[in-house]
Amino acid sequence: MPEQKRDYYEVLGVSRDADENEIKKAYRKLAKQYHPDLHPNDKEAEARFKEINEAYAVLSDPQKRKQYDMYGHSGVDGTGFNGFSGFGGFDFGFEDIFDTFDAFFGGSPFGRSSRRKSAPKRGNDIKYTLEISFTEAAFGTTKEIDVKRMQVCNVCGGSGAKPGTKPETCRHCNGTGQIRHVQVTPFGQMVNMRTCEYCRGEGTVITDPCHECRGSGRVQKTSRISIKIPAGIDNGQTISLRGEGEPGYMGGPPGDLYVSIKIKPHPIFTREGYDVICEIPITFTQAALGAEIEIPTLEGTMKFNIPEGTQTGTVFRLKNKGIKHLRSNGKGDQLIKVNVEVPTRLSAKQKELLRQFAEISGDEVFQQRKTFFEKMREYFNKN
Repeated sequence: MPEQKRDYYEVLGVSRDADENEIKKAYRKLAKQYHPDLHPNDKEAEARFKEINEAYAVLSDPQKRKQYDMYGHSGVDGTGFNGFSGFGGFDFGFEDIFDTFDAFFGGSPFGRSSRRKSAPKRGNDIKYTLEISFTEAAFGTTKEIDVKRMQVCNVCGGSGAKPGTKPETCRHCNGTGQIRHVQVTPFGQMVNMRTCEYCRGEGTVITDPCHECRGSGRVQKTSRISIKIPAGIDNGQTISLRGEGEPGYMGGPPGDLYVSIKIKPHPIFTREGYDVICEIPITFTQAALGAEIEIPTLEGTMKFNIPEGTQTGTVFRLKNKGIKHLRSNGKGDQLIKVNVEVPTRLSAKQKELLRQFAEISGDEVFQQRKTFFEKMREYFNKN
């Protein structure tokens, strides 16, 4: 009768609601304590180390942990719904089946080759949100940002080993990162290559870890990066900086840095594409008689003539006074929308003058009003 496996949470000495960091911390402590290289020829320590690695491999993987929590060992060891079994004691999971084809038939039926975990891997990307002003977005600028990212440890040079020492070749896989398992099946001899559980596919083990990075070969540092903001960039657009992410693994390329732009609202201007919109209040007198007023633009103030008889809501267009196109030399326009402000506080004399103006004006000077009431009378007379 096969030996009953212990509960994985019990193996690592953590609660069932432990988070990822707690599980990792417990694993590192126990793995260091029971590492076979520290206990040569100690079968009990070797078995304990194997048990610890097996538990960590499941609990550190969110999907496997979920299956384990639901179905126990049968959910992750190939005897349940997620694996295969029954060929003379030979069992394997979905991932192992490809390695088995490689070893037995000389290649995977889908063209996949067996890969070591220690193969070069691209570094992680980093996302950063940068807030800039409306005018900085319009004209472009250069900004310096502080980015936290994992970097190669300067103390050990990324080896993870204490200065003066170096990682040792794993004696269990002889530095290959894989262990060869041979099994006899009804079909003949089956060779299966599995990731070495002692070095976790790295091919080396660290017996004396670096005090700075604690054996990981990486430390988190803040880097100051200069970034050029192109003129015309809009809110929500992203600038990518190739190679400014976290460094790669095992000689792999670094990741990228993605900077998302957030533009602060402007007190006067709004933006629509590459056009700039500005609403300007004018007086009743300026609208009726016309006037020269001073208006703001992105490049400063300028004189502008309001023609007489200007109605509220009228929009004037200033060519090439908008925002530069992001990928060409063209520019948008500035739209000036005028709003006629009706006075709210009038003196008795001002009110009297307006009444006199209304009496002598009639409808002749209010063409829109005159036209509207003519249409209204025509409509009701017909009905």
